[in-house]
Amino acid sequence: MAELDQDRAAEIVIDTQHDSSGVPIVTVSGELDVSNAAALQAAVASIVAEHPERLIFILSGLRYMDSAGISVLLGAAAEVKAVHLRDPSPVVRRVVELTGLAGVLSMEP
Repeated sequence: MAELDQDRAAEIVIDTQHDSSGVPIVTVSGELDVSNAAALQAAVASIVAEHPERLIFILSGLRYMDSAGISVLLGAAAEVKAVHLRDPSPVVRRVVELTGLAGVLSMEP
């Protein structure tokens, strides 16, 4: 896992698009940690600059997420009315639930 090899960035894939009603969707897969959270932050910043009311993250392919990932998600939640985590992986679901952030980062099955 990324936390064991601090000399290289964890592998992450970020894809952004909009659904048919114009809601931005960010799909993230791989491992999200301090070594690559800036890439996701940059993608989110360009989206929130458009002032959407809500933002959807599809996180089914995310195998690992640390506090840096949570920080990016919370930053997004501070900028838009609603952040939805669609189909979060078991790892993401557990991190959100254990941190008590399910009320801020709503999870859709």
